[in-house]
Amino acid sequence: MTVFSLQATPTDAATWLDLARRAESAGYAALLAADHPGVVTSPFVALAAAASVTSTIGLGSYVSNLGVREPLLLATDVATLDLVSGGRARLGVGAGHTPAEWRAVGRERPDVAGRVRRCVAVAEAVRALLDGAEVTVDSPELTVREARLTAPRPVQERIPLTMGTANSTLLRWAGAHADVVGLTGFGRTLADGHRHDARWRADQIEAQLACVAAGAAGRDDPPALEALVQRVVVTDDAEAAAAAHARDVGLTVAELLATPFVLVGTVDEIVAAVAGHERRWGVTRFVVRRDALEPLAPVLARLASPGPPAAGADA
Repeated sequence: MTVFSLQATPTDAATWLDLARRAESAGYAALLAADHPGVVTSPFVALAAAASVTSTIGLGSYVSNLGVREPLLLATDVATLDLVSGGRARLGVGAGHTPAEWRAVGRERPDVAGRVRRCVAVAEAVRALLDGAEVTVDSPELTVREARLTAPRPVQERIPLTMGTANSTLLRWAGAHADVVGLTGFGRTLADGHRHDARWRADQIEAQLACVAAGAAGRDDPPALEALVQRVVVTDDAEAAAAAHARDVGLTVAELLATPFVLVGTVDEIVAAVAGHERRWGVTRFVVRRDALEPLAPVLARLASPGPPAAGADA
């Protein structure tokens, strides 16, 4: 089953609560809040507010920077959200690519290997705390002594964990341990500390999925695969709409439209593309940004009540 989640952040109370209601009504599986301390609102406070006006939609960070988050504090936020939402919390995590966020908490961003080690250490500690274990870690990347999440305890037996990454080591870890692998398609972080090169070519996606598969070897239930969609356009002329973006990321229009990181075309074409991404890549989950809420409404409606394929659609 294909599911969509909506990533957004509040700008004021009324529109945020309205967005939560609309996302739930439209059929989104989860409302996800970005986590960039000092730049956007606290995701867990915002999501707790959204919980008060919804009843079924999942609620989670996307993604929490484990470079600057401490395990017990993060686990407490997640467990509290699970409690006040009646068991709807999700946790998305990542290694943290923005240098300013590290400096703001008194740390210099380490090299890629150091960020990966810190990410794995914190993810494992948070997972253990949410599961009720006592945690002690003494490593260059993380120090935790006899930490335990006594209260609040989560409502869910296991809070779903998403690892968002394109790093090969983290993809293998996610294959082995995560509930969802969030495929970002991110390459090298650019000078602004926020944007990235794109790893969206077919061979690059295949290499990322091979890492996930290697990590998942031996699992009875491998993780779900999720794509972070960077552009959604409902249009009768997909090639024209995609041309500028294709140039920006160094792909042909055909290559861009074949990736799961953009959804461009008519409703029929997007529905067909989503089905194609599942067949080709195994991707069954998509995260889209706030501006996609209304344009994708007919797509979600079609996916919820699929009829016969439209003429010319990829059956």
